[in-house]
Amino acid sequence: MISVTPGHLRNVRPLAQTPGRCSGRSPQQLANKGSLMSKDKQPRASAASDEPRPLGGKRYRRELERLQVELVALQEWVVHSGTKVCILFEGRDGAGKGGAIKALTERVDPRVFRIVTLPAPTERERTQLYLQRYIPHLPAAGEVTIFDRSWYNRAGVERVMGFCTEQQSKEFLEAVPFLEKSLVDAGILVLKYWLDVSMEEQERRLKARITDGRKIWKLSPMDLKSYRHWYDYSRARDEMIQASDTAWAPWFVVDADVKKRARLNIISHVLAQIPYEPVQRPDVTLPKRQKPAGYVEPDYPFKRIANLF
Repeated sequence: MISVTPGHLRNVRPLAQTPGRCSGRSPQQLANKGSLMSKDKQPRASAASDEPRPLGGKRYRRELERLQVELVALQEWVVHSGTKVCILFEGRDGAGKGGAIKALTERVDPRVFRIVTLPAPTERERTQLYLQRYIPHLPAAGEVTIFDRSWYNRAGVERVMGFCTEQQSKEFLEAVPFLEKSLVDAGILVLKYWLDVSMEEQERRLKARITDGRKIWKLSPMDLKSYRHWYDYSRARDEMIQASDTAWAPWFVVDADVKKRARLNIISHVLAQIPYEPVQRPDVTLPKRQKPAGYVEPDYPFKRIANLF
């Protein structure tokens, strides 16, 4: 197995330290930023960082709006410059991947920011090269592809749940650094995020899926199986990151116990990793509407829905 020097994990900056708009540094320079210590190896923070500024609903909405405006600016630059970005989200069930992706994409063009959530492989796909079904979804120029779980399934859920052999997982971890190097060499900026949720918080969230009628659809039999295998997933995650945390495609770890804070931190971090610049927009004014030219509203019994609210 290819391994990298332990300790290459980078923590996503906390909200209190989010940077502003990125200057024109290269993607490689930006990819090498951040702490080199994993969450469980960091020294105890100062009292100020132990008690981060409260994140109430109003502040969350204000910060989210500010960051989403920047995401639109990023989108314009990606399209204008022909940049290719690939963002991977990984983490345990209930870590908040879907909510983070929603916050990242709800105000941008889905034709530019494309979300890829692949189902279980078909019988035909099982006979293909493992990575083959992911290749068609990689970004073209002017696109940002977001994988809600990715090829790292082979090192995580497939390994733990027995959907692949130990040898297949080992071969994947040996090959994936070279795959990602080829993506970077082809001009794709690869960002990989691991959403780190505590055992207690995962339990709380999965219980909420059971009891909350709005969330029951999120609960799957696989959630219950993976819940039992906490430490198997921990071991698989550790080996996965040590084998694939490289200079060209590093892993970034997100403290995900507080969903709203994690979302803001992720968006801020994505913005900091991409050297986008403002794209000049043309001045836009609404044109004059045409004259009615004799148009009259028809006398037709339209079926209107009831105004219940």
